[in-house]
Amino acid sequence: MSASVIGLIGMAVLLVLMALRVPVAFAMFAVSLAGIAVLDSVKSALSSLASSSFTVASSAELVVVPLFILMGNVATETGMSRRLYDAAYAIIGSVRGGLASATVIGCGGFAALSGSSVASALTMGKVSLGEMDRFNYDPKLSTGVVAAGGTLGILIPPSAGFVIYAILAQESIGRLFLAGVLPGLLLLTMFILTVSVLCWINPRMGPAGPRTTISEKAKALIGAMPILIVILLTIGGIYSGLFSPVEAAAVGAGLVIIYGAFSRTLTLGRLWNATRDSVVTTATVMLILISAYLINQFLALSHIPQAIGDLLAGMDLPSVGTLILILACYLVLGCFLEGLAMLVLSMPVFFPVITQLGIDPIWFGVLVVLTLEMGLISPPVGVNVFIVKSVAKNVSLGTIFKGVMPFWLAMLATLALLVAFPQISLILPNTMIN
Repeated sequence: MSASVIGLIGMAVLLVLMALRVPVAFAMFAVSLAGIAVLDSVKSALSSLASSSFTVASSAELVVVPLFILMGNVATETGMSRRLYDAAYAIIGSVRGGLASATVIGCGGFAALSGSSVASALTMGKVSLGEMDRFNYDPKLSTGVVAAGGTLGILIPPSAGFVIYAILAQESIGRLFLAGVLPGLLLLTMFILTVSVLCWINPRMGPAGPRTTISEKAKALIGAMPILIVILLTIGGIYSGLFSPVEAAAVGAGLVIIYGAFSRTLTLGRLWNATRDSVVTTATVMLILISAYLINQFLALSHIPQAIGDLLAGMDLPSVGTLILILACYLVLGCFLEGLAMLVLSMPVFFPVITQLGIDPIWFGVLVVLTLEMGLISPPVGVNVFIVKSVAKNVSLGTIFKGVMPFWLAMLATLALLVAFPQISLILPNTMIN
């Protein structure tokens, strides 16, 4: 049996295991170790496990993962994320669809602290769904905007998706973080425009909220200042060259802890909860990365990436045509696979192709992460939809999926803009101070 056939069998088994809800990392460990043992030897498989584990564990760049996760968890525990939503609510909540737009802004701000789409959807769902329900928002709009807004967590830096892509592609984490800023703001704007259009077509979808006075707006803005300062310092520090990504993560985590201590909103119990959740999430990311190194070695032995590269090259498409074909594959895969798993599985297959075509890997990283975002709300496995369902127990899954579709189309339009105008992604990383 040829190596390629064994590789295809291995990937089929992996998809079956994932469909059976076997944890992604464990499924990839099992398939890659078995595949390397068959194609090489058991000794080689165990040696690969040891070397991959050491490579990931000793990577200094990965210190950003626990630090940014801790920053987001502490911000949640201290109520910083809620105050950002309150500020947006006070400023634009009185216009038609304003509470939904405030939710998008709140998701964007929380994403800039947590880097997690699931955490963004869960947190903002708890904060905003009750308010929108109180003002008789259509459940399709209220749940759809939370599920879609939560996806900003994987695009607006810091982003776990960018960190994993950077490690797999051996690209700069700092440059990828900066590359996600303008596309993230563009997507946030597209979501707000989508809310406005929906409420213009059907005003009853998003009735206007209560009016607030100038003093109430100012008070809400002052309350949101700590989170805005942390965001500006971390992202601005990376752009200016003042901080490396690891240092920016440390500064951000330190600032939210100091703020929590001085404002007396961070008790020892809340700090323990934030730290415990950060350890669990970090361990999960590390296991996925170790299994990613192993699956890469298995695929290299099977020659599948080379075969797919030859197939795409044989189609004789222009570079943009090949890029669009790859992104279409991601959109289809996103309907069935979890985002990080899809990234880990696809990178050894598609990345050699895009480097051979001369496509900028930073630009490609932004496009890939955006398609991963789309998978988070794509039926039938849209993770964010199920997260919102866990909060909005009285709303059916069908209603939530209907609600996210206008926002999915807005994401598709944003993807088209980023393909057509690469400089939206590249202007900040190309002008950063090294």
